[in-house]
Amino acid sequence: MFTRKDLIKLIIPLIIEQVLAVTVGMADSMMVARVGETAVSGVSLVDSLNVLLIGLFSALATGGAVVSSQYLGHKDEDNACVAGEQLIAITFMISLVLMVLTFALGKYALILLFGDVETAVMANARIYLFYSAMSYPFIAVYNACAALFRSMGNSKISMITSAIMNLINIIGNAILIFGFDMGVAGAAIATLISRIFAAMIMLILLKNTNLPIHIQALRSLRINFSMIKRILRIGVPNGMENSVFQIGKILVQGITASLGTSAITATAIAGNVGGLGVLPGSAMSLALITVVGRCVGARDYDGVKLYTKKLIKIAYIVMGILNIMIIIMIPLILKLYSLTEETGSIASELITYHCILSSLIWPLSFSLPNALRAANDVKYTMWVSMISMWIWRIAFSYILAITLEIGVLGVWIAMTIDWLFRSICFVVRFRKEKYRSMGML
Repeated sequence: MFTRKDLIKLIIPLIIEQVLAVTVGMADSMMVARVGETAVSGVSLVDSLNVLLIGLFSALATGGAVVSSQYLGHKDEDNACVAGEQLIAITFMISLVLMVLTFALGKYALILLFGDVETAVMANARIYLFYSAMSYPFIAVYNACAALFRSMGNSKISMITSAIMNLINIIGNAILIFGFDMGVAGAAIATLISRIFAAMIMLILLKNTNLPIHIQALRSLRINFSMIKRILRIGVPNGMENSVFQIGKILVQGITASLGTSAITATAIAGNVGGLGVLPGSAMSLALITVVGRCVGARDYDGVKLYTKKLIKIAYIVMGILNIMIIIMIPLILKLYSLTEETGSIASELITYHCILSSLIWPLSFSLPNALRAANDVKYTMWVSMISMWIWRIAFSYILAITLEIGVLGVWIAMTIDWLFRSICFVVRFRKEKYRSMGML
C-alpha cells in the first residue's frame, strides 16, 4: 500500500515539523531566559497546563485522523470529508469552552498546583497563562487541519505552515521581548499571533475541492452526531489518556517546584533539549496513524504488522544517532542559556540521562501505541497509560525525589520506569495481533 517513496514523503516533513516545534520551544526559553530565571520558571509551569489542554485537541485530532485514514483506505472519500468537517467543528467548540474556563479559573489552578513557588514566578505564570488561553481555539483548529493533511499522506503542508508559524513566533519574540521590553507577555503574544496565522492558512488550504479531504463553508455546517461518535470513540479514550498523563506530569511538576527554582529551570531546559532526541519517534507516531489507519481501512492486517515494525525500527536508528550528537553538544547547548552554575549542572545531568534512556525505551512506549490506536485498540492503551502514570511516575517521583532525597533526578528516574512498563505492555499487546478482529470504526 505504501512504497518507500510514499513513506519518505510522509516521514521527512513530519520530522522537520517536529524539529521546528521543539527548536522554537528552545528559542522561546532562551529569549525569555534573558528576562531571568523566574520568567523561565513561570513559562515552564504554565506550559505544563498548556500541554494538558492542547493534548485534548491533539487527542481529538488523532480520532479524526484515524477515522479519515480508514475511510480513505476504504476508498470512501465522501465520508472522509464529512469526518474532516466534523473534526474541525467539534474541536473548535471544545477549545472555546476551555478558553473561557481558563480565563475564569486559571489563576486558581496555578495557586492550587504551584502555590509554593516564588512570587515573581507566579506573577509571570499568570501573565503567560492569560495570553496562552486566547490561542487555544487557533492551535486546536491548526492541529485538526494538520491531522487531516497527514491522513491524506501530505505532511508537507503542515511542515511549511509550521515553519512559517514558528518564524513569526521567533520574530515576534525578538520584537516584543527585546524591542518593547514586554518580557513574558511578549513571548505569549508572539505565540498567539503565530497560531492565528497558522489556523487561518490551514483552513483556506482545506477548501481546495481537489483534495481527497476538503471542507465546505463552515457556516453552513451541520453537526453529524454519527460521525462525531466515530471520532470520539478514538478521541475520548485518547483524550482521557492524555489528560491523565498530563495531570500526572503537572503533579510531578509540583514535586519539582518544591525542590527550588534551579530544579524548575533545569527541568524546563532539559525537557526542551531532551525533546529534540525523541523527535524521530514523535514523527513516527504521527506517521503510524496515517499508515496503519489506511491499512485497517483496506483490511490489510499484514500491512499493519509490516509497516509498524518498519517505522519503529527507523525511529530507533535515527533516535540513537541524534541522542549521541546531543550528548556531545551539551556544553555548547547550555552556553546558550543564562544559567547559574548549579542550574547548569543539574540540566546537564538530566539531559544526559534522558538521551540514554529515551534511545532505549521511548519508541516502544510512545510510538508503538499509536499503531494500536489507529487499529481501534484505544481502550487498552488508555488503561495501560493511566495505570502506569499513577503507579510508576507519580508515586515513584515522590519516593525517589523526596523520601529518598535523590532530588530532581529521582523524578526523571521514575519517568523512565513508567516508560519501561508501558513498553512491555504495548509490545505484548501488539504481538497478540488483536487488531485483526477489531475491523473499522
